[in-house]
Amino acid sequence: MNDETIPEPDRVPGAPHPRETARLFGQGAAEAAFLEAHRSGRLHHAWMITGPKGIGKATLAWRIARFLLTDESGSDAGLFGASEPPDSLDTDPGHPAVRRMMAGAEPRFFLLRRGWDDKGKRIRAEITVDETRKLKTFFGMSAADGGRRVVIVDAADEMNVSAANALLKVLEEPPKGAVLLLVAHQPARLLPTIRSRCRELRCSGLAPSELAPALEQAGVASGAGALAALSGGSVGAAVAMAAEDGPALYARIAALVGTAPRLDRPAAVKLAEEAAVRGREARRDLMLELLELLLARLARAGAGHPPPFEAAPGEGDLLARLAPDPAAGRRWAELQQALSDRARQGLAVNLDASGLILDMVLKINETAAEILARP
Repeated sequence: MNDETIPEPDRVPGAPHPRETARLFGQGAAEAAFLEAHRSGRLHHAWMITGPKGIGKATLAWRIARFLLTDESGSDAGLFGASEPPDSLDTDPGHPAVRRMMAGAEPRFFLLRRGWDDKGKRIRAEITVDETRKLKTFFGMSAADGGRRVVIVDAADEMNVSAANALLKVLEEPPKGAVLLLVAHQPARLLPTIRSRCRELRCSGLAPSELAPALEQAGVASGAGALAALSGGSVGAAVAMAAEDGPALYARIAALVGTAPRLDRPAAVKLAEEAAVRGREARRDLMLELLELLLARLARAGAGHPPPFEAAPGEGDLLARLAPDPAAGRRWAELQQALSDRARQGLAVNLDASGLILDMVLKINETAAEILARP
């Protein structure tokens, strides 16, 4: 398999790669924090970009990398000294360094990510020490113009222990002019010594008004309202849901749960049977995710924090009926945890997916009956 046909582990299926994403939405605070550090003249050598998956962390890392490799604000600007410091991370797409980055040919840039397993014919499950040791070769080559060199690690929490220790050595003695950008979905999984050597840029989920244009940029032109409610402000999650018609599936699940405590059993069986279709594992996983999400929304509604937007027609009435008070909210929260654990264990031992889904729906129906039977 040649380089052009090897799948990229840092690309969300159905969406542009972060290096190809023209605009970044919803992360203005993180951009401003980086620019402020740049303007201060005390730019840290390592940055950890944190937050949930799919909200633009990698896109931000690529924007910073392009900015650093094209920035000339500190260079001589003729008779009047240095140029004005930039107030944006925007770069000229026609800049030679940007063109080389897009082509994977920029000598001052290195992307550390999960590699390809030729023997298994698949992307490796983690970043290995062999991949990380390539940094030694990269930093061993002097920059062509003596300027900065930039590394993106995507994602840092995918490194195995040996790879993390190898990266730590680089962070402890960073080469001159090096900037490392670590994308981290779950920074708590990283070594404390790695975290302590990085300055954090925290990213947050996108608001519906920010998610809509981000989805349009990713090629998803409809259903932004429901996708915003279901994805937690994650563009990546919303794109994945759109590929499986997630809003329509959630509407079916909500309508089914809405029949509780007199469950529409034929509809429940039909839904469960879809989870067992071979080759549709992505839809099965989404079905489990949406069932858990509905339980979470019931729990929050019972606690007095109903979601601000309906993710399906009539969802507001459903939440109000089945989660009328904090006691009901606690029941739904407990059930969500129990069913989530059971689902993970069931998938791990290859339990029948249809039985797993049907059991979840029946447990939801039982809980609804108990809540509504209270005096």
